[in-house]
Amino acid sequence: MRRLCSVQQKIPCAFLTEVRDEPSRKRECQQFQVVATENVNPVALASDIHSAVATEKIDGTCCYVTTYRGEPYLWARLDRKPTKQADKRFKKYQYSQKTCKGFVWNVEEDFRDVPESWIAAHRVQHENGHPVPDEHGHIPGWVPVDHINKQYCWHASVVNYDAGVALVLRTDEKDEGLLKIVSVPLADLMEQTLELIGTNVNGNPYGLGSKKYPVHVLVPHGILQIQNPPQLEYHQLYSWFQECSEGRLEGIVWHCNDGTLVKIHRHHLGLKWPVGDTFLNTRPVVVHVEKTESDPEASEKDLFNSFSHINGQHFSCIQNIQFEH
Repeated sequence: MRRLCSVQQKIPCAFLTEVRDEPSRKRECQQFQVVATENVNPVALASDIHSAVATEKIDGTCCYVTTYRGEPYLWARLDRKPTKQADKRFKKYQYSQKTCKGFVWNVEEDFRDVPESWIAAHRVQHENGHPVPDEHGHIPGWVPVDHINKQYCWHASVVNYDAGVALVLRTDEKDEGLLKIVSVPLADLMEQTLELIGTNVNGNPYGLGSKKYPVHVLVPHGILQIQNPPQLEYHQLYSWFQECSEGRLEGIVWHCNDGTLVKIHRHHLGLKWPVGDTFLNTRPVVVHVEKTESDPEASEKDLFNSFSHINGQHFSCIQNIQFEH
């Protein structure tokens, strides 16, 4: 399976898009919508999307594994965003022009400070030594996740740096219909991007865990292959998302043979997300997480410890995982 590389790249829509003069359903304060037309994007055609591998687009928050202080580390997505005044100026320009092209930033003055450890995503362009903002006025980047910063406490819950491992949801090697939650060495995830999903992420569209016992896991990008993807045709895709159980997901990301990624999101087709019963929750899951030797007396709230109590157990779906202490 082809995986998303270490860069957090801008993934083009599978179709050409147009702007409608209606408030966005995805981004607050954006007074227009970007919707798909019926014409396939030439970028997708040039990369032979018809031979690409279709995978489920997971709704969480993006993470990245790379080195920090000489060790494999989980990094959280942190976009460098404009100040209030600069953002107001940018939004005014966007609203009047229906595009961000032509807007001029002063990166030194227009953007908020970020931690010293922050790094820009690999494909962020630079001019005169400064990173160039994307079309949304953000500079994509990463910060290392530690157990001190409470802002990233849910990211921190899925890693154990003493043992050098992370909690990962992936498919079984022998049965792709079976999911498994496993403890994976961080070294095995180096230079990969993953999606953090769970109780306290993005409104929890998958219904995982509870307030008392939250559940969070990392999902490697590209790991959930769609077995019966629809044809790349607007109306067929629309019907597939609406009528097929396998289409009850946030979107599709196609992994082309040349490394290009192309996506379609439900909102591009005017369809709502989240939906009640997601396709992810139709798949059985087994837990393979043993108690880490580095912390044999971990607290009852420790996620690794909680999963170790149900090691070897099968569940009808990830939503049905419950911890009994």
